[in-house]
Formats: sequence, C-alpha cells, structure tokens
Amino acid sequence: MISTEGYIVLAIILLTIIALAKELMRPGLIFFSAAIILVATGAITDKEMLAGFSNKGMITIAILFIVSEGVRQSGILNRLAQTYLPRKRRKMVSLIPLIMLPVSILSAFLNNTPVVIIFAPIIKRWSENLNLSSKKFLIPLSYATIFGGMCTLIGTSTNLVVHGLILENGYEGFSMFELAKIGGFIAIAGTIYMTVFSNKLLPGEKIFFNSKSSTEYKDYHYDIVITENSNLIGLEIKNGRMKELKGIIIQSINREGNIIETKKGSFKILANDTLLVAGKSDRLNYILANSNVKLSGIDLIKNVPKENLKQYEAVLSPRFPAIGKTIHEFNFYDHYQAVVLAVHRNGERITSNKDKLKLKTGDNLVLLTTEKFIENWGESKIFLLTSYIRDYRSTGTFWKKWIAFIILLAMVVGTTIGKFIESPGGVTLDMFFFSSIAAMLLIWLKIMPHQKYTKAISWDVLITIACAFAISKAMQNSGAAEAIARTTINFSKGFGPWGVMAALYILTAIFTEIITNNAAAALVFPIALAASQQLNVDPKPLFVTIAIAASASFSTPIGYQTNLIIQAIGNYKFRDYLKIGLPLNLLAFILSMLLIPYFWSF
Repeated sequence: MISTEGYIVLAIILLTIIALAKELMRPGLIFFSAAIILVATGAITDKEMLAGFSNKGMITIAILFIVSEGVRQSGILNRLAQTYLPRKRRKMVSLIPLIMLPVSILSAFLNNTPVVIIFAPIIKRWSENLNLSSKKFLIPLSYATIFGGMCTLIGTSTNLVVHGLILENGYEGFSMFELAKIGGFIAIAGTIYMTVFSNKLLPGEKIFFNSKSSTEYKDYHYDIVITENSNLIGLEIKNGRMKELKGIIIQSINREGNIIETKKGSFKILANDTLLVAGKSDRLNYILANSNVKLSGIDLIKNVPKENLKQYEAVLSPRFPAIGKTIHEFNFYDHYQAVVLAVHRNGERITSNKDKLKLKTGDNLVLLTTEKFIENWGESKIFLLTSYIRDYRSTGTFWKKWIAFIILLAMVVGTTIGKFIESPGGVTLDMFFFSSIAAMLLIWLKIMPHQKYTKAISWDVLITIACAFAISKAMQNSGAAEAIARTTINFSKGFGPWGVMAALYILTAIFTEIITNNAAAALVFPIALAASQQLNVDPKPLFVTIAIAASASFSTPIGYQTNLIIQAIGNYKFRDYLKIGLPLNLLAFILSMLLIPYFWSF
C-alpha cells in the first residue's frame, strides 16, 4: 500500500507532468516549483533538494555546454559540413548515410543542439542547390544526432543524468563507451532504416538517381503586390506561371479579400492584386529589383538600400519575449529592424494576415533585414537558430579549428583511459576532470569567447536536472517508487525481469515524448531501482534501459529539442514525425529488449 505521503508525491508528479505537457512555464521553473512543494510537505529535506545542484553529473553537463560551444565557435563543424556534402545528385541510399554517419559520430562527443544548428542551414542550402527537397534530409539529421548521443557517456545529457543517479545510489556508473554496446546497434539499424524508407515516408518529392525533378523545389513564399502602374496589369497567369515572372510559381491571388487559386486555368491580373508566390531563395533579389511588383511589408524598410537587404530564418526559443503575442502587438520591426515575410508552423506557411498570428515556441520566421540582425542576435538565446538563407558564415581561423579538435579528442581519450591511470594526489580522472580542462583550454586559448561562457550554458536544463534529482529522491523516500515498482512487477511477473524491463522502457519512452528526456529518466530511475531490489537482480540492465528509452524520441517534434528545431526550419507537420518515427521507436524497443539482457545480465 502507498502511504499518504506517497500519494502526495504522486499527485505532485502528476501535476508536474501536466504542466510540462501544457508548457505552462519553462521546464526548469516547473520542476523547481515541484521540488519546493515537496520540501514544504516534508517529502524531502532542504539538503536533499539542494543535493542535485552539487551533483557531479549535473555540473559535468554544464561544463560540456561550454566545450560544445567552444568547438562550435572554432568553425570546424562548419568546415566539415561544407566539405563532405556531395557536389552532384546521387542515389538516396547513398545520400542518407553520407549525411547521417558523420553527424552521428560528431554528436557522440558533442551536445546535439549545436550540431543541428550548424548543419541544418547548410544542408538546406545544399539541397536547394541540387534541386532536392530538404524535407528528405533534415529529420534524418536530427535522428542522427540522437543515434550518436546513445553511444557514449557524454553523447547526451540524459546519459550523464542516469550516470549521476547511479553513482548517487552507490553503484558503478557507465564507462565512456559502455552504452555503445546497444546504442551502436540502434544507430546502425536506424541509419539502414532511414536509408531504405526515408525517400518513401518523408514528405517532399522523391529523389531518383540522375533524374531531374519534375518541378523545381521552391521552399520560400512571398506576398507581392501589383503596383498601380505595373506592366503586369491585364496580363494572364496560366496554370500558376507567367513568363514575366521567371522562376516563380503563382499559387493564388488575394483580390480584395477573396482568394483565387491559380494553379489551373487562366487568370487576368488587376491593379492592387496581392499574389502569393513561391520560389527559390534567390528569387527574393529578383522580386526586389522588379519595378512591376512590390514585396508586401517592404514599406517598413523603404529607406534601406535594396542591395543591403538579406533574407534570414530565425526559430523562436522559449525565451523569445513575444511568445503568446502577435507580431503587431509586439511591434517586431521596432525590436529587431526586420520585416517578417512568412511564419512556418507545423508544416504550414503563413504569409497572409501573419500580423494577427500569436507567436509560439518553435515558429520559424522568414525575415527581411540587414546583416546587422545576425551581428546583434545571431548568438542570442531568444532564437534557437538564426541563419542567412543564401550564404553561410565561416567562423574561426585554421589553427582554432584544429586546436579545438585536438582538445576534444584529448578529452574523449582521457575520459576513456582515465580509470586505468593511477593519478597523483587521489584525483579522479573522470569525465568531470577532463571536460573541465578542455573548457579551460578553449577559453584561455580564446577559441571560446570568455565574455559568452555563461550564455553557452542552458541554465533551464541544469535546473530541470537538479530538481528532477530531488523529485526522484522524494519518490524513494515516500515509498511511491517501491509501490509503482511492485505494481509493475505484478503486472509483468509472467515475464520476470524482462517484462519489468519492457514496462520501464515503454514508460520512459512515453514520458520522453511528452516531457523532457532528462526529466523522464530521473522520474523513472527510482522505479527501476526499487524494482531491481524487489526482484533481487542487478539493476544495471534497467538503468541502461532508461538511458536508451529516454533518448529514443523519434515520434514527436516536442520530445527532443533537435526535433523541434528541425520541424521549424524543415517546415514539417506533426504527422511526418509519427509516420517515420513510430516504426523507428519500435525498432529501438525490439533491439533493446534483445540486446540489453545479452550484454548486461540480471
């Protein structure tokens, strides 16, 4: 039976999950509030609540944020991304592995988010140059970072969270490449799956070797107004095209509020018509230079020379100050000196009446502005990603690139062999030690700007992790974890430890799709620990199960930040993730159930 205190803890956890799912606040604030309530109810002491903030794993994650940012600032990832992408069209079965495998290797040693932030705009531009749909490559990019993260201790913060909880409870944690025993198989099988099925299951025109697209891939949409003296007045649009507007598809006419579809048939243009057109990114300069049309919203920046205007994409983060407000209410131009040309949300391109749209986290804004925008806001945390659509900035000198690479390699090698080296003075040569040295070197060698070291750290993630440790402790103290573990064992007793392992995987996988992966791991950990004690088996297989399941977020864009970034810049719908990701979730589950007991016996 669960005690009264146990029911209180479970009620607080349930409310926490609901608040996270509804995104009422940032995850860190929600978990901090839950931890404070648990202290007030006596479920944990103030010392137990604060213990998470001094946890070695949590502090290591903070340091690794600095290391990842230093490597990003060096420019080596930009150079790598631009070097290995093919110059010509190939078969899809060779393009997907060519993108996924190098990214998986990188993300095994770096935070996944900066890898995606750097690679996504480059892959989008590369696919446009080859007249390929970027929708075929951006979800595989995100999944590749998840695969890589499963393979090492530092590949994702989730692994370090589980590792920290293991150490906190007196067990031996993970070694550097221990999780690769299962993560490597999932990465290989997942890459093969994406290679075989992505062309069929992902949106966008199918890619065939040496075949030209039946239609040019046009990803950018604009509202253009026919001026009163335009030479286009009286001319006809035939099946969405007209020779006077080269390289542009005219999708519809907005005539005094009436929308006229123009894809089939002939339509005469009138003065003051607004045309919704689609084209490649280079069509923007063509539109700006065309005296017969005027770009909608251009009046705000009419004093800026047209040759200075550039097109940017910016993905809104939870920190963006206008979340929940319309572009008009917030007065976007006054804040950023940029005109919003379109908003991409959940696969929809919104160009008309966008000023009345309430902005949400993950919205991708297509902006018209000057280079000052990227100078002022390129490193700001109010945007998950900012990129110039037609070009890509190269950062870092030659020596910075290679020194950053050597430091990263030394950190990985040191962490791997550190436990076999006898250190002077009793210093533990672990991930914390080597990542601290790496961060220090990157800053003192001026590869990572010292003024920005606090910006590199995601404080919300750290607060979430620290408070999740406290909630995990409350579940153990109140007996709630034991009660849930007993119920899980009774439910799956016919299958023994394997049944419990499967139940824990499914529970963690569900949590990680609706709340953060770090929180999912921390909430399920005490249940796994209690279950292993009741079954009298080695808990290591259950701990591995949690680490893998918490990272296996493929079916929704909200469970993993890289999926959210990719949804915005790739203009995917929610169902696109479900269609390609659900079979991948099932594949990861089956491999985990077969391989985890093989490598880690109960």
